[in-house]
Amino acid sequence: MEVSAEHQEVLEEFKEGIRKFAGLHDTVLFCSLHDSANTSPAGHVTNKTVSVWGSGGRIELTVARFMAIQAAIQPDCYQSMADGETWQANTSRKRVRKAVDRTLAHLDECLVLHQKTQELKQAEIFGVLEGGDIMEERLRSARETAKRPVGGFVLDGFHSAAMDQDVRAQLIKATSAELPEEKPRLLLGVGRPDEVISCVEAGVDLFESFFPFQVTERGCALSFNYTIDPDPETAVLELNGETPDVRKPNSNGDENMTPFEMNLKDKRYQDDFRPLVEGCGCYCCKKHMRAYVHHLLVTNELLGGVLLMLHNMAHYLGFFKALREAIAGDRLLDFKNRVLYCREGD
Repeated sequence: MEVSAEHQEVLEEFKEGIRKFAGLHDTVLFCSLHDSANTSPAGHVTNKTVSVWGSGGRIELTVARFMAIQAAIQPDCYQSMADGETWQANTSRKRVRKAVDRTLAHLDECLVLHQKTQELKQAEIFGVLEGGDIMEERLRSARETAKRPVGGFVLDGFHSAAMDQDVRAQLIKATSAELPEEKPRLLLGVGRPDEVISCVEAGVDLFESFFPFQVTERGCALSFNYTIDPDPETAVLELNGETPDVRKPNSNGDENMTPFEMNLKDKRYQDDFRPLVEGCGCYCCKKHMRAYVHHLLVTNELLGGVLLMLHNMAHYLGFFKALREAIAGDRLLDFKNRVLYCREGD
């Protein structure tokens, strides 16, 4: 939303939406209020406005401007304007209640304009569920939002850094029970594979794709195994404890690095002539070696980030494809065990 707000006039003059503008012809476009890959400053929400941050600083949005931006973007679906500043720990019950009330009021205003806007006739508006870590407010937000004519629901305030996994799962499960099963639930701010699986078990249908970007920014490559039934050769290697070396202890001091990635800036990869992940079919793994990507990263070449992003997106999308297949085949537990097992491989 931040980028679109900065370029609203350009998109309005173009008139055909951001999909055609950016050449994203086969992509489902969802527009969120904030970028989950970055933390937005708090304290800038009022009863009439919310704020987003672009390269030029803070941009204050009324419902009218927010909806005008959506009309210029022409997404497939988008979240309504919301007060999402209650995900921080120790937020008071009074503040959480106010956030729920504001979010419902914003939704009602957005719905009125949504129905009047020709450019959004084919788009779905998703109602946003707030409530912090207070079960009572979460349930109230879910029940009231479900009464509105929305196309789906956005579960906000469950960011990875903000909430314990078990608490998150309990709140999501209880909230999901209040929502109609035929409408999708999209979760903001959660991208780690183990957390994704936990949230799927709790009732989430859709996730953002910011996690591969964060991994790329760290100079890392996603490298976890999500194949339930490995090929015979890999199965024998695993049986003999000879699985490929894909993860080692964090050596760059980045506390945000997860067990699902390998740090390609590490010196151990300067003479490693294997692909990033054995068997990966992405362009980077088919054409380049770990040593080359390591060289690009330590010399600050832009191509390093490009190649990493190609791999990380391909790996992440492969994970979700396998996750969907596991759910369809009633093998989610096998899939979960596979992903979690591979976290402990080194």
